[in-house]
Amino acid sequence: MRTTINCDMGEGFGLYRMGDDAALMPHIDLANVACGFHASDPSIMRTTVQLAKRYGVKVGAHPSLPDLQGFGRRAMAIAPEEIADLVTYQTGALVAFLQAEGMQLNHVKPHGALYGMAARDEAIAAAIAEAVRPFGVPILGMAFTAQERAYRAKGADMLAAFYADLDYDAQGNLLLPRVHEAVDPRHARERALRAIRDGQVTTTGGSDIPVRADTICVHSDTPGAAAIAAELARALRATA
Repeated sequence: MRTTINCDMGEGFGLYRMGDDAALMPHIDLANVACGFHASDPSIMRTTVQLAKRYGVKVGAHPSLPDLQGFGRRAMAIAPEEIADLVTYQTGALVAFLQAEGMQLNHVKPHGALYGMAARDEAIAAAIAEAVRPFGVPILGMAFTAQERAYRAKGADMLAAFYADLDYDAQGNLLLPRVHEAVDPRHARERALRAIRDGQVTTTGGSDIPVRADTICVHSDTPGAAAIAAELARALRATA
């Protein structure tokens, strides 16, 4: 099965816009739609779902910690039980918009700090798995982390995500800046192809660590994200 491209989308709020979803959508397979806690609002959620439907892109929920001002990129001290409720609430909201368009939920991908917390803490990851279980869809996560261990223990399917526009440290952690810097599309392509082909990525310290890449992520707020997605799409379709 061809490795897919996924993208975090619908991340505006009110009159504010983040990323060029219309330019990205033709190049991706999976849209991770913000559900209102780090970005988005009901109107943006509906518009993003409709845009994905137009391009035949599958839609997943992109739930976050309740951190609109910090764009969900600030970690919080929060109990696993509350995490489960937050994920259930946000995913359910997106499902309502999908049902209105005759679409189905395809997956769930935790956002930002919540994603990082789940990669390090099996209790947080297990809470996410419990919340996603009733929806019957896979979760996007990082291989060789607490996410994979907890999701497997809970019987949840996981699609291993690789990040073409982020760096990794020697411990396998994603280095997630508050504001994304520009990435050369060719560099992103070569990193992604190596992750798929060799199962490795070079860290900021120069060492190689193992990764898996069932799906390649591009962030819509990375400068030039549409060009990165287009470059990845050409490369992946050529190797399919």
